[in-house]
Amino acid sequence: MCICRFKTDSEQKSIIKGISDGSVDITIGTHRMLSDDVLFKDLGLVIIDEEQRFGVKHKEKLKILRLTTDLLTLTATPIPRTLYMSLMGAKDLSVINTPPQNRLPIKTVVVEYDEDLIRQSISKEINRKGQAFFLHNRVEDIIKV
Repeated sequence: MCICRFKTDSEQKSIIKGISDGSVDITIGTHRMLSDDVLFKDLGLVIIDEEQRFGVKHKEKLKILRLTTDLLTLTATPIPRTLYMSLMGAKDLSVINTPPQNRLPIKTVVVEYDEDLIRQSISKEINRKGQAFFLHNRVEDIIKV
C-alpha cells in the first residue's frame, strides 16, 4: 500500500486501519507515515531514502522506532552527523561502488563566481531535458541572486 498526501482522506483512513490491524504488510509512503495517527501493529523494517530531507521532529520519531525496528537509510549525500556516526562505528555503513549501467560520470568544476557561466550551465542542462539546482548560502540576497 502507498500512503501520501495525494490519497483521499477515505483511502488514507483505510490504509492506516490496515497498518494498525496488520492486514497491510508493506507500506510505501512519504513523511505522512510518521504522523501520530499511523500506528504499526508489528513493524519490522523501515527503509528511508534521502534522510537529509527529514526534519528534527521526524528524526526524533524515527529514533524511537529504531529501538524496536531494523532501520535502513539510503542516501547519495549523507548528512554529516550520519556519516560521522557511520565512520565511528555507531551505525553500519554499506557502500555501493558500482554505478548503474550507462551512468555518465559526474563532472565537478570549481571556479570563481561567474553569473554567465552559471546561466550557460543551467541553460545547457535544461536544453538537454535534464535537471539542475542552484545552492546559494546567503539568505540576505537570495532573491537578488
